[in-house]
Amino acid sequence: QVQLVESGGELVQPGGSLRLSCAASESIFSINGMGWFRQAPGKEREFVAAISRSGTSTLYGDSVKGRFTISKDNAKNTVYLQMNSLKPEDTALYYCAAGAPLPTVRSGLYPYWGQGTQVTVSS
Repeated sequence: QVQLVESGGELVQPGGSLRLSCAASESIFSINGMGWFRQAPGKEREFVAAISRSGTSTLYGDSVKGRFTISKDNAKNTVYLQMNSLKPEDTALYYCAAGAPLPTVRSGLYPYWGQGTQVTVSS
């Protein structure tokens, strides 16, 4: 059972940047797909980004391409989400997920989830 703990969410102004972290309870070196999803109030959970075990393959949702970057540090058992040029519509609870057989947009393929970290983009 992999436990995931997200951090880094906070209130930020439009155009600003944040880096979210997802710390895993065990080595992520052997975990295939890891990803980030988000959910805004009244909306469905949305895929944000995913990364392969090697870190060489990444996948992004259309709404964040060119603004967000996913990365991982196997030595620290941590996955990151660098978010730049933030917009009010990026406001959501951001979840880390792990254990998919490969990077995928399909949330049902990730067996492990964190509790989420709140990102609010507002002036």
